[in-house]
Amino acid sequence: MTPLAALDYASVIVFAISGALAASRAQLDLVGFAFVACLTAVGGGTLRDVLLNRDAVFWIADPAYIVIACLVAAVVFFTAHLFESRQKALMWADAVALSVAVAAGAGVALKLGQPPVIVALMGVATGCFGGLMRDVVCNEVPLVLKQGELYASAALAGALALLFASYIELPSIFEFIFCGILTFTLRAGSMIWGWSLPVYKSRPPKN
Repeated sequence: MTPLAALDYASVIVFAISGALAASRAQLDLVGFAFVACLTAVGGGTLRDVLLNRDAVFWIADPAYIVIACLVAAVVFFTAHLFESRQKALMWADAVALSVAVAAGAGVALKLGQPPVIVALMGVATGCFGGLMRDVVCNEVPLVLKQGELYASAALAGALALLFASYIELPSIFEFIFCGILTFTLRAGSMIWGWSLPVYKSRPPKN
């Protein structure tokens, strides 16, 4: 298994957990769990592969990704009640999944020889869109759009870190580690200590 395939599998598993936890908060049935888990797990990677015009979308080339997401959904369906706070568990699962997915998305684009701007955008898209779809379907405010949250900015920083590691010719495994650690650190810092970027504040018009 290549490092990129391993990242895709890891991303699918952890995003499926976050999707299934969101389904538990919405009190869906088992099929609903599987749907939301699969949507979350493969949404960002699907967008990446379509935009990059890959020969086959990753989960169509290997349906095991869908099977794994459904199995994860079934496990969470029977165990979600054990979490003291499903919202907190969802947030941390999403933070881990974001870190892995950004590395996977940027890594695929880099391997295909895409320019740096596209590599960065594919990292952000792969990391953010699965969670965005999950939150919209479950009628939640998307994490990526919550005020004062480092989310898309954390994904962008991680993708840029991967580009920098590639520029100085680090081994690919260290590129992924560098990207994932920075993304997770920024996201965790936002959740724990309230790290954020300045937000726009409207001003009253001058007379």
